[in-house]
Amino acid sequence: MEPGEALMTQAIQPAHANARGELSAGQLLKWVDATACLAAEKHAGLSCVTASVDDIQFEETARVGQVITIRAKVTRAFKTSMEISIKVMVQDTLTGTEKLVSIAFSTFVAKPAGGEKIELKPVQLLTEQDRIEHDLASERRKVRLQHEDTYQRLMEESSPFADPLCNKEEGTVTSATAVQSIELVLPPHANHHGNTFGGQIMAWMETAATIAASRLCRGHPFLKSVDMFKFRGASTVGDRLVFRAIVNNTFQTCVEVGVRVEAFTCQEWAAGQGRHINSAFLIYNAVDDQEEPVTFPRVKPISKDDFRRYWGAMARKRIRLGRRYVISHRQEVPTSTPWDESQQASLIDDNVEALRQLAAKTGWEVTSALGKIKIYTLEEREFLSVWVEKRVRCPAHLAYCLLSDFTNRPLWDPHYTSCTSVDQVSEDDQIYHVTCCQVNGDKPKDFVVLVSRRRPAQERDTYLVAVKSVVLPAVPPSPGYTRSEVALAGFLIQPTDHSSCTVSYLNQMSAGVLPYFAGDLGGWSKSIEEAASSCIRFIENAADGRVL
Repeated sequence: MEPGEALMTQAIQPAHANARGELSAGQLLKWVDATACLAAEKHAGLSCVTASVDDIQFEETARVGQVITIRAKVTRAFKTSMEISIKVMVQDTLTGTEKLVSIAFSTFVAKPAGGEKIELKPVQLLTEQDRIEHDLASERRKVRLQHEDTYQRLMEESSPFADPLCNKEEGTVTSATAVQSIELVLPPHANHHGNTFGGQIMAWMETAATIAASRLCRGHPFLKSVDMFKFRGASTVGDRLVFRAIVNNTFQTCVEVGVRVEAFTCQEWAAGQGRHINSAFLIYNAVDDQEEPVTFPRVKPISKDDFRRYWGAMARKRIRLGRRYVISHRQEVPTSTPWDESQQASLIDDNVEALRQLAAKTGWEVTSALGKIKIYTLEEREFLSVWVEKRVRCPAHLAYCLLSDFTNRPLWDPHYTSCTSVDQVSEDDQIYHVTCCQVNGDKPKDFVVLVSRRRPAQERDTYLVAVKSVVLPAVPPSPGYTRSEVALAGFLIQPTDHSSCTVSYLNQMSAGVLPYFAGDLGGWSKSIEEAASSCIRFIENAADGRVL
């Protein structure tokens, strides 16, 4: 086993499971926290405590009889804190099949006997993967440090979200989902410092949150993810912990539940004055008795506090979308279709039809609405898609001509550094080579894309420009760029009257594209809005006959 690494293997017993025979999420959180603590202490050579936990996404469930393996490793030591990466796998003992349950990151600090902070030694980097994770740890730390500022900024912008559903009469009042529970901290609940296990607190929080989620749906809620949170204070043996859980907001097939934890000593308990030691936000899906996904009913905020929690859930959802890249850092696995002239008709038709199908999907959620620009996102099991909608003072046919010629793209899109036509397939279909700017210190990326444009039969209908990556032997990868791909993207241009239109840009995220969108989706960057504003100016200047 490598330095700063700990491994835990557990057979899932009935005592670890919920009523459906699946591993309790609370029990898993306890194991994860304990394993991460052991890895931290192995590196530091001192007792350590949990400072914070990044978003935890659960990809698979585990059942009684299966085996859970948790591998925790210190990825980087900062001055007085260290990041621990945690990978959870489940193995079926009958088939031997292994599946990924979760990848998570925790931050720990050393807790020496005197209480003073100590400077940690650097992590030994033995492999190339170690170096990659070491560099990414710095990016993840930046996200953690700016989390509160990002959240507050999004909350200040929350009023323009203009979610029309929250003001309608229908909807469940969130107070009907409120849950309160109390636990007495006993020695088995404490770690070797005498403080309550962080994992034990998370397990108790999960129990209260599950009950709150169950009060909103006729089904079986299960934990899908935990929002990033910090431990605000410690509790010790003998404390009374009060857990208050309530539904904050729903997003079609998921619901966010907030849990607040207060600790009381015996004297504080008698006086009714507790200490706020933690708050966390847990996201649930649910299934019915036939294992079909359940759609949660909308909630209706009534009080000022209801609205604060309602808008807060929307802001946190946006931040989670942006953090997905810097936390998971999905590797680029090219799946582009080789360009085959004998099959070009079907490749072009597939390109156009895929964009139409993406636009027709249900479940798009507004994440930002400022001025002439709205941003929507669509979360699916394997994909994240973005829809940027712009109101433009320009005839639709002119906007179509400007946007379908991709050599114009670098004039308004700051992400593009160049765009060159390499193959004129037909009058309406063309292959381009695109180069993009650097992001996160990586090499700049380049793409080879097929652009298919389609005029409608009638001018009042929608114009379409579809984009997807292809493999073209005439444009091989260059050592100066990382060859990436556009899985599915394009423009839909809908006339509103003879002198204006709505321009929509859609993109189904690939690993190569996501870095350019991560900060915008998360709310700590405005480059999507800036590119959209630049696009509007470019089109409207052309419509006014100004020099481009």
